[in-house]
Amino acid sequence: MPATLDRSPSEQAGRTLSAMSAPLVQAGAVRLIDRRTGLTHRINGSLLVLFTRSPDIAAAELLSGRDAAIWEARVEPLGATIHDDRGRA
Repeated sequence: MPATLDRSPSEQAGRTLSAMSAPLVQAGAVRLIDRRTGLTHRINGSLLVLFTRSPDIAAAELLSGRDAAIWEARVEPLGATIHDDRGRA
């Protein structure tokens, strides 16, 4: 028979409360953009797009060690229409 965990109602409520009080972060798509062309950077022909719940951290990591005059990171909230480099959705 599988073991069961007995938790008191106060323990269960504490876990639920802490989970509910955590701030909600909207997920986003982070793209590395070449400022010279305005296009998303590609790796082996594929667009470099990171999907994350921490877009600020992902953008900082993408830009780490790169020349800010050449590169920028763009964050688009998920749920928004994301267009490819040819203007199509």
